[in-house]
Amino acid sequence: MSVIRFTKDHEWVRLEGDLATVGITDHAQSALGDLVFVELPEPGRVVDAGEACAVVESVKAASDVYAPLAGTIVETNAALGEEPALVNQEPAGAGWFFRMTLSDATAFEALLDEAGYAALLESEA
Repeated sequence: MSVIRFTKDHEWVRLEGDLATVGITDHAQSALGDLVFVELPEPGRVVDAGEACAVVESVKAASDVYAPLAGTIVETNAALGEEPALVNQEPAGAGWFFRMTLSDATAFEALLDEAGYAALLESEA
């Protein structure tokens, strides 16, 4: 069973066992507009929580994507190189960015749950 959490920077994290899949939320992709380019981190890269590790470029702007938790990047979504619009079409599905193993899996619990993320969105509106 997978559990999803969110960051204040509008990333989502789906934890399945000890593997975390990371992407940007529907709110983030909507705010960015049509994506035209995605730069992903190299597999094997060790990242700290909050570290900029990917870049998305849209017709409006470029924006960093941050590592939601500390760990090691183990896989990236190569499909985004060919079709960055997958992020707009399926931000929580086929538009995922990277998968990582976590340095401390318990840190996942400190991220926002769905209700917490909804409250964050309301406070930003």
